[in-house]
Amino acid sequence: MANPTDFFHAFVAEMKSFSPRPEISLEEIPAPQRLAPFAYAVSADLADLSQPANGDDVEDIATGRFVLLHDPAGQETWEGNFRCVTFVRSALETEMEADPLLPDVGWSWFIDALNNSGADYVAPSGTVTRVMSASFGQLSTHDESSEIEVRASWTPTNPQQLLKHVTAWLELMASAAGLAPLPDGVSSLPLRR
Repeated sequence: MANPTDFFHAFVAEMKSFSPRPEISLEEIPAPQRLAPFAYAVSADLADLSQPANGDDVEDIATGRFVLLHDPAGQETWEGNFRCVTFVRSALETEMEADPLLPDVGWSWFIDALNNSGADYVAPSGTVTRVMSASFGQLSTHDESSEIEVRASWTPTNPQQLLKHVTAWLELMASAAGLAPLPDGVSSLPLRR
C-alpha cells in the first residue's frame, strides 16, 4: 500500500501542470505552516471574458483559495489524514443578496460541486456569508455592491482523487459567479472574440 505522503507529493506535481477552464487563472501561494506537517495552497481568479475589457485587463468576478493539508498521523477532527480548506468570494446581484435562501443555495453549490466531481469525502463543514456594501461621502458615486463568500473544509477519503477536490472547488467558484458547470471532457470557449 502506498504511503499517503506520496499521494500528497504526487498531487503537488499534478497541480504544476493542471489547466482549469479559460476564465480561471491559478497561482501557487504560500501555504499555512502550522496547521499540518504538509500543506499546499493555490489561489484562483475568475475573469468575466464576456465583457469588453479596457486594454488587456479583464474584470475578476470571483476569487478563491484552495489549501490541501496533510498530516501522516491524521487528526481526529479531520476524520483522516488529509483536509481540504477553501474560500470562494463572488460578486452578486444586489437583488439576490436579500434572498433568505441565499446561504442554503451557496452551501448546495458546495455540496453539488463535491458530488459532481466524483471525489469521495467526509466531514464537510463551513459557512456562507453575504456581504452588502453601500458607499458614502466621496465614495457615494460607487454603486451598491453585494458578494457571497463560501468558506468550507472537508476530508478526502481517497488520496488517489485529490485533484478531483480541486475540480470541485473550481466548480463551486464557477457556480458562485453564475457560470454553468462544464461536462467532463468539454472545454469552454471564451465568449469574447
